[in-house]
Amino acid sequence: MPGKVGISLPKFNRAEIGNVSAGQARTAEVDRYIYQYVHTINCTGLKLHRIFDSYIVQGLLPFTTPNSAKSSKMARELHVVILPWSAFGHIIPLVELSKALAKANIHVSFISTPKNIQRLPKIPPELQSLITMVPFPLPTSDADRLEGAEATVDIPFERMDDLKIAFDLLKQPFKQFIADQVPDWIITDFAAHWAVEVSKEYGVPLAYFSPFSAAMNVFCGSPEYLFNASPSPEVFTSRPEWVPFPSLVALKGFEAVRWHAGVYTVNRSGICDAARLAKIVAGCQVLAVRSCNEIEGEYLELHAKLTGKPVIPTGLLPPKKSKRYSGNNDVRFDWLDKQKPRSDVFVGFGSECKLSKEQVYEIAHGLELSKLPFLWALRKPSWASTDAEALPLVGGSLFHAGWGSVIETLQFGHCLVVLPLIIDQPLNARLLVEKGLAAEVERNEDGSFTGDDIAKTLRLAMVEDEGEQLRINARKAAVFFGDEKLQHDHYLGAFVDYLKNNGRKRSYS
Repeated sequence: MPGKVGISLPKFNRAEIGNVSAGQARTAEVDRYIYQYVHTINCTGLKLHRIFDSYIVQGLLPFTTPNSAKSSKMARELHVVILPWSAFGHIIPLVELSKALAKANIHVSFISTPKNIQRLPKIPPELQSLITMVPFPLPTSDADRLEGAEATVDIPFERMDDLKIAFDLLKQPFKQFIADQVPDWIITDFAAHWAVEVSKEYGVPLAYFSPFSAAMNVFCGSPEYLFNASPSPEVFTSRPEWVPFPSLVALKGFEAVRWHAGVYTVNRSGICDAARLAKIVAGCQVLAVRSCNEIEGEYLELHAKLTGKPVIPTGLLPPKKSKRYSGNNDVRFDWLDKQKPRSDVFVGFGSECKLSKEQVYEIAHGLELSKLPFLWALRKPSWASTDAEALPLVGGSLFHAGWGSVIETLQFGHCLVVLPLIIDQPLNARLLVEKGLAAEVERNEDGSFTGDDIAKTLRLAMVEDEGEQLRINARKAAVFFGDEKLQHDHYLGAFVDYLKNNGRKRSYS
């Protein structure tokens, strides 16, 4: 049970708060208690917390500070509002960024939907006074279409347009929140293109945060290209013309067709993803990329040239490594304890990839053919009635090349075998192959693969002499992927300095 702060909060009824919002002067006592509530850890109760959050979001209670020495100090500290797209591959990195900013004494208001916030790991107690989770109920023009879903993981890929339509309806409550708070920065990713208008209206600078690799951002091109180009899928199957150095970052034919349809086609939300990204990049003051010079230096430099904006790598923002607790009798740990060091393969395709029955069975067959010990983290697919049907004979490990998973895996120096499936994963896979950090499973022209393809690539990466350099490179990469001082002090420090030196201009009384 979290400890309570030693203050006594008065009881406000809705009429009193309504009077405040109607323009009546608030007393110093009301200001003081509102301030203590908003800025203090675990202030006296969840019910009151939700009431105040609700009124703040509705604009009934502006973010205020009383006239005191403590509030004067708070007023001089930066306040950043963060709004991610409703996908956990976007939300989690921005939570990690929030924690890093809080460690630098920056106040963060993190906006997401109630269900998404409930599914997040708890903020460490020592940072709770600096990070406020702000739940925005997800509006929808057709309540039956989303059926309570609030993130991409909750819906099939073909329903993504419904989520984008609902997400765009957050513009009005977001605008009201910014009007009330008037923060020093807004940080968002590609989806909330309307944040550009809000930032300009209230004079709050906007930062674009990319949870994707710098190579993927470079592949997309400049904002002008994204706005004006009407490319055919074939364009994406070779190195972009604006990349002046050798690069493997391109798509295969079957991937290019999906990329073109998903990125450049105007969907039911009324805007294509290319235009969303272009508006954000063109309208922001700075671009922050979840990467580092050690792995993507040339792509980061080119990204700055293409956009004409400062591009600051934030470091990799790896999640904190989980600890294994003593006394854990999980049979999976017992099995792992009996294996030789670096002999096992971990197979995981994240929560966003919905593998078909054919894909699951071919992967399973390939794992069996490889004769390598493995552990497979597999959520029961929608087509499977039982766990046994989802995973016949075996359970194992493999990798889809999602950027977040790349970062988590290379922390440990694991050799990567990649089988990319959606969105940016093929581009990340080519980048990893280019850097000598991964072996990619061969595919047919239609994107299909066989168990033999899986087995061949696994054995190459894990045990055969031909894959020794891959294993050496992965161990070398772990040195900087897992270097907390490099990732936090150097990269995050540079980003924090930029925020502090270039935020909204304020006057202090």
